[in-house]
Amino acid sequence: MISTHVLDTSIGRPAAGVRVALARQEGGMWREVATATTDANGRIVEFPAKEAPLSTGSYRLAFDVGGYFAGRHVDSFFTIVTVEFIVRDSGSHHHVPLLVSPYGYSTYRGS
Repeated sequence: MISTHVLDTSIGRPAAGVRVALARQEGGMWREVATATTDANGRIVEFPAKEAPLSTGSYRLAFDVGGYFAGRHVDSFFTIVTVEFIVRDSGSHHHVPLLVSPYGYSTYRGS
């Protein structure tokens, strides 16, 4: 399972309404496998499965932070934040949080 949450550090609150695309690398190309939007708590508890359960391999989350900040009428430097990571154990929970502000971001492996 892959999950995420987005926190807007410029206001100290969850970032609701951020569109996030999940892609898997296959043969050197990225193939989108799911999309979701963060809820009122800034979370995507689990991406909707468009295919078989999670498998090992390289994945990418693409966060539409430009759309989020534009919706709040806030200028920002970043448009899309991408985070690439490897799933080595398909049975594990992979939580990838994003801390974002209009001019910076940070991420880590969560639990």
